[in-house]
Amino acid sequence: MLTWLNRESLAFPALNKALREPNGLLAAGGDLSPARLVAAYRHGCFPWYQDGQPLLWWSPDPRTVLLPDNLHISRSLRKVLRTDQFSVSFDRNFKEVIHACAAPRDDDYGTWITSDIQAAYYQLHRQGYAHSVEVWHAGQLVGGLYGIAIGQLFFGESMFSRMSNASKVGFVTLVNALKAAGFVLIDCQMPTNHLISLGAGNISREDFAQYLAKHLDQPSGMQWSSETRITSRLKI
Repeated sequence: MLTWLNRESLAFPALNKALREPNGLLAAGGDLSPARLVAAYRHGCFPWYQDGQPLLWWSPDPRTVLLPDNLHISRSLRKVLRTDQFSVSFDRNFKEVIHACAAPRDDDYGTWITSDIQAAYYQLHRQGYAHSVEVWHAGQLVGGLYGIAIGQLFFGESMFSRMSNASKVGFVTLVNALKAAGFVLIDCQMPTNHLISLGAGNISREDFAQYLAKHLDQPSGMQWSSETRITSRLKI
């Protein structure tokens, strides 16, 4: 039976209460307050719903994740990364990144990013939880992604690309920076061909919960700075 959340409480049902069909539907209702969103990520669930639906919370089993050591960079992408055609920044323009992720595209991916979601995650950005990655070419924003960082875990939300390989360059640059800062896992939520090609794979919900318990409250050395631009030319 689906649990309806009480607006007066930030508590979520146990992850093993999630439905098998649709896979991972855990709860409905509540709100998009920063406190509830942080509580959701710490619990192991995330919001996803379409316009006209109630607010829905999900914890799929299995969970798609990327372990930094498993990052796969194809031969063609390596060639791109050895050039200086792109530069990458962190937290330079969160609003534009999430707005671009919400734009219509050929598939459904990203269409759930409503104006309410954008406003809620911008508040998380202001509080230091949500972060953006921007990919630049000739001074123009051509790709990027955003997500939530807590402890040594990064919870990816969405990415966009206006130029071939732009989002992949941003993702690879982010993963390398997170790995160097001591992050142990990037949550990808659900599988896509794009993410699988970069080395993402599935783990059980139980194993995912173990990562949460062990690493959410561990410090990392990540420095998120809007003043820094990173060349995409990597020594790989």
